[in-house]
Amino acid sequence: MPTVREAAFDLFRRHGMTTIFGNPGSTELPMLRDFPEDFEYVLGLQEAVVVGMADGYAQASGRPSLVNLHTAPGLGNAVGAIFNAQANHSPVVVTVGQQVRAQMAIQANLTNRDATRVADPYVKFAFEPARPEDVPLVLGRAIHLAALPPKGPVVVSIPMDDWDFEVGGTEAELVIEREVDGRASPDPVVVEQLAGRIAEAANPVMVAGPDIDASGAWDEAVRLAEGLSLPVWASPAPGGGRIGFPEDHPNFRGILPPAIGPAAEVLAGHDLILVVGSSVFPYYPYMPGKFIPEGADLVAITSDPDEAARAPMGSAVVADVKLALTDLLDLLQPPAERELPEPLAPPVEPEETDPLNPSMVHALLRELLPENAITVLEAPSATLSFRSQMRISTPGSYFFGAGGGLGFGLAAAVGIQMAEPDRPVVCVVGEGSVQYAVTAFWTAATYGVPVTFLVLRNEEYAILKWFEEIEQLSGSPGLDLPALDTAAIAGGYGVTSTVVSTMEELEQALAGAFGDRSDGPRLIEVPIGKGIALF
Repeated sequence: MPTVREAAFDLFRRHGMTTIFGNPGSTELPMLRDFPEDFEYVLGLQEAVVVGMADGYAQASGRPSLVNLHTAPGLGNAVGAIFNAQANHSPVVVTVGQQVRAQMAIQANLTNRDATRVADPYVKFAFEPARPEDVPLVLGRAIHLAALPPKGPVVVSIPMDDWDFEVGGTEAELVIEREVDGRASPDPVVVEQLAGRIAEAANPVMVAGPDIDASGAWDEAVRLAEGLSLPVWASPAPGGGRIGFPEDHPNFRGILPPAIGPAAEVLAGHDLILVVGSSVFPYYPYMPGKFIPEGADLVAITSDPDEAARAPMGSAVVADVKLALTDLLDLLQPPAERELPEPLAPPVEPEETDPLNPSMVHALLRELLPENAITVLEAPSATLSFRSQMRISTPGSYFFGAGGGLGFGLAAAVGIQMAEPDRPVVCVVGEGSVQYAVTAFWTAATYGVPVTFLVLRNEEYAILKWFEEIEQLSGSPGLDLPALDTAAIAGGYGVTSTVVSTMEELEQALAGAFGDRSDGPRLIEVPIGKGIALF
């Protein structure tokens, strides 16, 4: 009969989960011993970084990723990254080591005292099997649940002596061979009613969210906007981990403000607001006002029942976004009299400054970026500038930490590059954000992952100073970051690094990084001016 370990690895093979991101400890060694040749173990030096890499890998590959962590301390270190994975709707399966069963009751050293509670608010499923023979069944359940809409992280705690326990061959085979499909079509009656509401609307508008990209509904969203002459706003930047509509399209109008009052003001004049693939809405900071413009109605299409239930206004259709848009397109007729939305103005020509400013950097990046490149962004004070200048317009090409927890970008970029080895990955990141996942540099260098890290160095937490102004506060400590030499730090981890201070130097460095990706990761650090960059 197969052991728990043999059944588990067969289960992972069945789901294409042959890359394991981990930071091992003594409680994980029974799982990892005699490591199979057809698996790859990607070592991270800190658990939050490990989960961040797996988060990026899962989003880019479109299938569950596998993480192995060390009992209570490892899981505790990883919780912030698990929070991000939940916000990103990333199917990350986290296995966590545990003491041997004989010593759990006496809470011997390294016992995870309540393994299911540590990450419970941030996962879809947390479980510790009551019997060793239940481990394959629980792992199978975790994999399926992580991949079902809304996708998200799961945690399974496994006592270290369970791996050598024998399980029934037939029972293990049944678990391994199971398939679960979670794509749900909307009620045809509801779709017909929605089509009627759109047809009757005098001035409808669409808000495009990240699940359009995640569900593969990019083309359907474009066809809907073009067929109905809909202006399209992107869902607010802080809560949108992906881009759901081409931002160079003539129907695109910009990014919806992330606050209650300002968002309603932007949408004023529209009588129907169709929100596709987004929560309604990921607000931050708090700026009160009307949730919805006077005389407007709102309908959201989401695969997440919780997003549908918690929205403060409007109605919702819970279904797979791609299937819902496909059904909707079959019923819609182009409007007889509706003007095309006025195109968004081209990116603002950046003002030249010394030191450089983020808009100058992003404008040059837009010119030099390879056509099939992927960008990962974690530069809070330059996020709006990045979106305004870059106008990302290809599906699967932009990733951002939807939860707002720092550390996602650097780690996720490594995982995304591993999932998409043939596409260049550029991580635009602030030097403050780097510190939350700095050991990802080591993994990138050790495994030869050819990410280009573009570090914007402003020597401050500029976004927090901006929040201070918004909230009418002053005198907060800890908002300055002098003497952070990111290039030197990355060089210590083995990443080829350079500091540039002029546009000519930046152009040469970027061209070199994009032209030759054979020598692993590169880091380009750019000192920039202080403050928030909006355009």
